[in-house]
Amino acid sequence: MVNIKVKLLTINDVKEFVTEANYCDFDVDLISGRYTIDAKSLMGIFSIVPSDNLECHIYAESSECMRFLNKIEKYIVQD
Repeated sequence: MVNIKVKLLTINDVKEFVTEANYCDFDVDLISGRYTIDAKSLMGIFSIVPSDNLECHIYAESSECMRFLNKIEKYIVQD
């Protein structure tokens, strides 16, 4: 499993993120506080407040999810 922090602040950010997550053969979740949302669900993500502090759990080995990480690079929050 790979854990990163992401920021999704606009509707377009959410749509692009969900589109890329749907290309994955593995599960991707977004966590906001006590809520865990399937990152492949547009309606699910819209149920949480857009934020610059979302946890993203990618249920794959780092080598398997490199394409996804490259595609969502602009949303990743660097520590």
